[in-house]
Amino acid sequence: MQIHNNILIAECSAYDFKEMLEHKKVKSWLKSVSAFANTDGGSLFYGVNDGGIIVGLENPQADADFISETIKARLDPVPEIQLIPIEHEGHTLLEVKVKAGTLTPYYYYQDGTRTAYVRVGNESVECNSQQLLSLVLKGTHMTWDSLPTQVDASKHSFIILANTFREQTHQEWNDKYLESFGLVTPEGKLTNAGLLFVDNCTVFQSRIFCTRWTGLYKDDAISSIEHRENLVLLLKYGMDFIKNYTMSGWVKMPNYRLNLPDYSDRAIFEGLVNHLIHRDYTVMGGEVHIDIYDDRVELVSPGAMLDGTQIQDRDIFKVPSMRRNPVIADVFTQLDYMEKRGSGLRKMRELTEKLPNFLQGKDPQYQTEATSFYTTFYNLNWDENGKIPVEKVADRVNSTLEKYPVNEESSKEKYPVNENSTLEKYPVKRSANKPVGRTAQRIIDMVISNPMITREKMADELGISLDGVKKQIKNLRERGILTHEGSDKAGYWRIIVKP
Repeated sequence: MQIHNNILIAECSAYDFKEMLEHKKVKSWLKSVSAFANTDGGSLFYGVNDGGIIVGLENPQADADFISETIKARLDPVPEIQLIPIEHEGHTLLEVKVKAGTLTPYYYYQDGTRTAYVRVGNESVECNSQQLLSLVLKGTHMTWDSLPTQVDASKHSFIILANTFREQTHQEWNDKYLESFGLVTPEGKLTNAGLLFVDNCTVFQSRIFCTRWTGLYKDDAISSIEHRENLVLLLKYGMDFIKNYTMSGWVKMPNYRLNLPDYSDRAIFEGLVNHLIHRDYTVMGGEVHIDIYDDRVELVSPGAMLDGTQIQDRDIFKVPSMRRNPVIADVFTQLDYMEKRGSGLRKMRELTEKLPNFLQGKDPQYQTEATSFYTTFYNLNWDENGKIPVEKVADRVNSTLEKYPVNEESSKEKYPVNENSTLEKYPVKRSANKPVGRTAQRIIDMVISNPMITREKMADELGISLDGVKKQIKNLRERGILTHEGSDKAGYWRIIVKP
């Protein structure tokens, strides 16, 4: 907290200014105390008008006593507060500092009714039923996804989850993982998270709505489909829909083909994982929406930031990892779909920036509203005039290159990656002008699609040995086509486009 030119500048993100203490209308400020305690804490400053100008209090000690007694009488449970007098140039103001509570919900009590409030942006608003349930779970130190159900696990199968685990980790599945992952209780009952991963998932709100719209707005739809499945299949079907309705241009370079995709596949994958994990599953009529327009892809899910802040007002590099559904998040981590450190927002931007046709200002953007979270990916081959010709994109990527034939293809047309280990080798000589071989070109394509891909994953998708992948990578690096930043497990591959 700082004072400059008699104006209070509060350093906390959650605060309210009050010119004077309302003795007869206590609800006007007690709801803020309730909201601060139920959310992420905050402060009320008395003796400061709405513009932050310090006007002072006539009797700060009496006001402090009244505030303390009223909070004890009207809030249940009583939150932890501090009353801090502040002197400035003959004026006394009072800070009521409210700590984020652990016994949520904190109710405001009047005339036999109990109401809980939360912070949404800079306002204190009454909890809806879903927010109240979340506060109750928080107060009992539980989460919705960890709650046990009365459904017998023995009546359901996890074949899809087990097969995906084997494919992703190259480890054998063990049914004991179901309990250790938090999907089944020691008594053999499914948890809510378990219901979301069984093969025949019946959780109504486990849905995604996928729509490819005509143009830039929600008008006519080219295609629309709804999926109601377990979370593993929702991720797969969602990504399939996005790949089918987004494009990838390419330009022929002197010795290899350079893909110029509309979007980073891996960045969108991270985004969809993020929405499936962190959405609010207590919203019975809610689902994840995938909306594809000519110039962008939008992902929307129910549930705002847990701490009540708005993501558009935060530095995404400093947002702490707070998981609404830690059990679901842990399962996705075990499947190697996400990292435990909670760096998804930053990673989406980094992955997009690694694309050779990335433009400044085309970073993924995040926005929260009262009950929703939005992620927007922008088409890198689109501007205010419409679709950018591939030739123009290629010129932007490397303006000094001689013009080479260009082509465009749907991103769903993939080169086969599961060939057997007897794949014919295409030796790559070190001559800078000699075209790269088929395997090397596939490595280039994989790197552009997923700059985080490991050598082991390349070997698995190509159907060749790890030594064979290392040899191909060595050639590409020596020819100045491929480079790597960071460690093999945490870094990024990048295609070098020479100016």
